[in-house]
Amino acid sequence: MLISALLRLKSFPAALVVLLFGCGTPQCQPGTGQGMLIYTLYFGRSVAGRAAVSDQEWRSFRDQVITPTLPNGSTVLDGQGAWMNPRSRVTIAEATKILVVAMPDAADSLPLINRIRSSWQHRFHQYVVGMTVQSGCGSFSPEEAPP
Repeated sequence: MLISALLRLKSFPAALVVLLFGCGTPQCQPGTGQGMLIYTLYFGRSVAGRAAVSDQEWRSFRDQVITPTLPNGSTVLDGQGAWMNPRSRVTIAEATKILVVAMPDAADSLPLINRIRSSWQHRFHQYVVGMTVQSGCGSFSPEEAPP
């Protein structure tokens, strides 16, 4: 749909340049770290036909799936979210775990993230694990830390 709308524009080449160059990792200023992608995943804890995913089940998932997949680290936040199931058209509010991880903009990063998403979806019979991706600069090594 977006591409067909761009094709109707007289300034399609300019729009294409903006579209293509707006997507990658940024040029980082000295001292601001390396260019990377910041993935944010949203794990709903409601499960149809049973109690919500418990804290123990979350810790087990984290220890068995997230930590081995992302050994360099990640951040988990607690949240409260709402989501409309596109099949049933019913919106539910639920407790949510939010996983934030900054990774190199490399070919193997997205498959690792999708392995985590797929594992949650299958283990807890979820329709989807939501994901947003942003580009940014990050510094996580002692060599990049200020003196």
